[in-house]
Amino acid sequence: MLRDDIETLCGLRGISGQEDEVRDFLLKEIAPYAACTVDAMGNLLVEKKGKKTAEKRVLFSAHMDEVGFIVTHIEEDGLLRIAPVGGISPLVTPGRAVLVGEKAAPGVIGCKPVHLLEKGEKDKPAPLEECRVDMGAANKEEACALASPGDAVTFDASFLRLGGEKFCAKAIDDRAGCAILLDMIRQELPYDCLFSFTVQEETGCAGAKAAAFALRPDIAIAVESTTAADLADVKPGKEVCRQGCGPVLSFMDKGTLYDKELFRFVCERAEKNGLAFQTKQGVFGGNESRSLQTAGGGARVLAVSLPVRYLHSASGVCGWRDAEETRKLLGHMAAWLPGWV
Repeated sequence: MLRDDIETLCGLRGISGQEDEVRDFLLKEIAPYAACTVDAMGNLLVEKKGKKTAEKRVLFSAHMDEVGFIVTHIEEDGLLRIAPVGGISPLVTPGRAVLVGEKAAPGVIGCKPVHLLEKGEKDKPAPLEECRVDMGAANKEEACALASPGDAVTFDASFLRLGGEKFCAKAIDDRAGCAILLDMIRQELPYDCLFSFTVQEETGCAGAKAAAFALRPDIAIAVESTTAADLADVKPGKEVCRQGCGPVLSFMDKGTLYDKELFRFVCERAEKNGLAFQTKQGVFGGNESRSLQTAGGGARVLAVSLPVRYLHSASGVCGWRDAEETRKLLGHMAAWLPGWV
C-alpha cells in the first residue's frame, strides 16, 4: 500500500500555499485512524493514540507542498509570465509540460529557440523571467479563460516505474514522506505520537513553525527527501548521499544543527537492530527542521530523508527499497523515542 500511496500523492498538485488537493486526500485517509485538525495556515495536525501514553511528545512531520511556478502576468499574445515557487533551477524548466490553474490547463514552458541564441547564450540556461508558458491561446482573452495571475503552475509528469527497483515522479519531495507518515498512522503504534503535514516548506518553512507551536513536541522528526548526487563525475564528498543505502540521517545542514545526542542515539540503535541507514556526507540543503526546532519552547530535532536524484525537477528518481527502509526505521523510532531521556 505504501507504493500505491506514493504514486497517488506524487500525482496530486500542490505548490506552496495551494496544497488543498493533497490535504483533502490525506484527511480522508487519516480520519478513520486518528484525530485530525486543520489550522488557519492549512497544516494538517494529527494526534494518533498508541498502546501507551508517551513520556515525551514525539512529532513526525512531512510537508505537503511541491516546487512549481505561479502566474504573474498574462500577455496580449496569450503567453503567461511565471515566477518560481521554491528552488527550481533554470536547467530543468524550458520545454517542460505543465498544468496551469484550477482547470489544469495543459501548457509548455517555452524559451528562445537554440537557432536564435546569440554568442554566449548557448552555454547558459534561459532565465525564468525570459521564459513563457504557452497554453496554445491565440490571445489574452483566450488565455484569461484558462488562467489568472496567482494561479499555480505545476509540472505535468507521469509516474514511471524504472526497472522494478526505482520510480520516477514529480513531487517526491515530500509526497513520499507524506505517504510514509500515512502508513504509520494506519498501523497500531506502541506509544501516542503526533504527526503534521505542513504547508509552505519550499518557500521558507512557515507551516512547520505554526504546526510545532500548536503541538509543542519535545522531539520532532522531519521526514524529508534529500539530494542523491551519486552520479558520474561527482567528486567524493559531494555526493551528499547514495541511493540503495537506506534513509539519510543529518548531523547538520544549512538551516539546522541537529541534536547531537539524538543523532547518535538513533544511529546506535539502528546499527544494533540491523536497520539500513546512512549519514549525510556534508553540510548541504535544509528543511523544516529549523522551524520545528525553534517553535514554542524548542524541540530536539532530527531529519530522516529519502535519497532522491534530480530533486526539485519534474523527474525525481527514488528507490523503492530506500522508501521501505525509511518506513522501517521510522517505525522503530516511534517505539524508541517516546521513552527516550
